Amino acid sequence: MDLYLISSDLTGLPLWSAVFIGSLITLIIASDFFIKASERIGIALGIPAFIVGVTMIAIGTSLPELITSIVAVTSGLETSVIVPGNVIGSNITNTGLVLGIVAIVAGRIKLEFDVMRVDGPMLVGATFLIYLCLKDGYFSVFEGFLCLAGMDLYLVYVLTLGRKGGEPSDAVDLPAEGRMSKISWKEPIILLLSAAVIYFSALYNVKSINNLGNILQVGKEFIALTAVALGTSLPELIGSIVAIRTGNVEMAVGNVIGSNLVNIFAVMGIPRLFGNIQVADSLLSVGLPSLIVLTLLLMYILHDKVINRWEGWILLLFYVAILGSLIGLQMSPS
Repeated sequence: MDLYLISSDLTGLPLWSAVFIGSLITLIIASDFFIKASERIGIALGIPAFIVGVTMIAIGTSLPELITSIVAVTSGLETSVIVPGNVIGSNITNTGLVLGIVAIVAGRIKLEFDVMRVDGPMLVGATFLIYLCLKDGYFSVFEGFLCLAGMDLYLVYVLTLGRKGGEPSDAVDLPAEGRMSKISWKEPIILLLSAAVIYFSALYNVKSINNLGNILQVGKEFIALTAVALGTSLPELIGSIVAIRTGNVEMAVGNVIGSNLVNIFAVMGIPRLFGNIQVADSLLSVGLPSLIVLTLLLMYILHDKVINRWEGWILLLFYVAILGSLIGLQMSPS
């Protein structure tokens, strides 16, 4: 009887897989339109370019994860488990897969900026903070505000760094048509339409995760840790490879560290304001410990301001090992 039910349920697998992939792609594309329109409007309103740039970079790279997490929380406690899975999975994917592939493609990444002065310790601190917040299986409102305080601290640091970095426009690659004195009538329309598309694509993404979890009889946090994390990390991967091809190797590393910090601070903190967040056992037993190990490994690799190709292979192997552990945990009898 159980076999018949599973077989019957599998008839919906192609449909919800297509919905999942389609909604994820749409979410990423719409987020890109939203970010670019926000940048142009900000510049037109006279907001300094470096402020628009660093805030859009900080928030924009994690916008798909953020909106998906907010929708997951507002959809109910059962789907809220997606939120920590989203954060932990994205950070594991960014560090192990994205940075690993980037180092392999680049061959050797030499950093001029001392990432271990502030950025590295801040990422380690944020990772241990989220571990302490989630280890009891409950993420409180107070802990959510702690994460938001961390986000404020990070933004102050980035803004201060932007002011010291020279020409503000160096902080972000704004298109030439974005530097304007008046707001084009197209920009508000693009902003509103992309916001609507972001919301509905996130809504269907969460619905597809819920249905795929039920069909495949796996935890929703597992899908968030793996498939969602991979999909939402693809822009960082593509952007980092492009940055390397154009000679901006430091930007590739900065994208990963910045995205990981925003994931922990904003993607965990903001959704908690909309409702309770459930923490799955697999996150506590495999996800969080793996993220801590991978983050500390990254800090060790970065201590000499060089990432060699063989170190990229190590990061990638760790990612595959973590993925294997998560799959093994889902396949093991409960």
